[in-house]
Amino acid sequence: MAKINTNSEKIQEILTRSIDTIYPSRKAFEDLLKSGKQLRIYMGIDPTATYAHLGHATNYIILKRLHELGHKIVVLIGDFTAMIGDPSDKNSARKRLTKEEVKENLKTFKKQIGQILDFNDKKNPIEFEFNAKWLAKLTFADAVELASHFTVQRMLERDNFEKRIKEQKPLYVHEFFYPLMQGYDSVALQADVEIGGTDQTFNMLAGRTLVKAYQNREKIVVTTTLLENPVTGEKLMSKSLGTGIGLDENATDMFGKTMALPDEAIVQCFIDCTYLCMDEIKSLEKKLKAGANPRDLKIRLAYEIVKIYHSEKEAKLAQENFAKVFAKKEIPDDILEIKLQSKKINPVDLLLTLKFVASKNEAKRLIEGNGMKVNQEKINSWEKDLDLKTGDIIQAGKRKFAKIK
Repeated sequence: MAKINTNSEKIQEILTRSIDTIYPSRKAFEDLLKSGKQLRIYMGIDPTATYAHLGHATNYIILKRLHELGHKIVVLIGDFTAMIGDPSDKNSARKRLTKEEVKENLKTFKKQIGQILDFNDKKNPIEFEFNAKWLAKLTFADAVELASHFTVQRMLERDNFEKRIKEQKPLYVHEFFYPLMQGYDSVALQADVEIGGTDQTFNMLAGRTLVKAYQNREKIVVTTTLLENPVTGEKLMSKSLGTGIGLDENATDMFGKTMALPDEAIVQCFIDCTYLCMDEIKSLEKKLKAGANPRDLKIRLAYEIVKIYHSEKEAKLAQENFAKVFAKKEIPDDILEIKLQSKKINPVDLLLTLKFVASKNEAKRLIEGNGMKVNQEKINSWEKDLDLKTGDIIQAGKRKFAKIK
């Protein structure tokens, strides 16, 4: 078993940085961290998209700090719960995914998360689990037993459920199963601690209830801050809304998307998404309050984020490319080159071939919004074929470029 580090300074960072609330109390968690006992700590994620984003990374960074102290870390993939659909903060039922969709979404999850967590650690291996391993085996009798520990009144405490009832929107019975299933994960994993965003509080506390009922012990629940715009309250990262910065983004897109974040979110993103120490972050916050240009701080933020998921070299290149494209309005150095079968091609087909868009409709919207250019000239119609030649520069939006070979 790994030796447990009980360094007070490291523990205080874990207890305070990116943390919202700890159940039953911060002191209970602190006492466990100081006890020298190796804790089993996990975070679950449903593969409802092909990527994890910076909002999830906040929790993996906390898990990284706990792993460095010697604790047992479990990364749980909700391959079964993804087929139910998490109702957290939703005003309508989620789309239920098929096994095939879940399998497709899972392809690069471990690689993405592995950019933060060390899955190659042999002394204290990080476990990578799937909840279908136990949830798919539950019988109807097991489901009834799980449900017997909760009342309908408690289920209806969820704000979004209450709101849907008032608005006479459908509320399906299977949505009540979700917190039971997520709660049972804690039982199956013999977890001491579960970490997740504040939008997961209800589900994680359901797990605390089941651990007490089935195993007669306590489970610590640690809720973490969500990446939100502090002015509007809107989530900056959301898989269901298709927004945010994915951990699988290339360096250029990751840098550019970070630069597009609202100025008011800069400090929180430094806290939640980087490895900078809090003293340095506080120093940057003072500069911002003293009138520093938010753009300069965002450049530093984008650099630190890209460095984590790519490398320092790629972070520098992405920063240089950003300056060329946005400040000097030049073409980036790492431009994609493509060879076409024919010099004549429909602009929609070209955007799809370049993988600059995910669908024909998205391509049409981009063109209609003057978001596509060839050699700096806007393309006004998606119905007329382009007549391209070697050396032509294709641009989609502000950050995507390609050169015809």
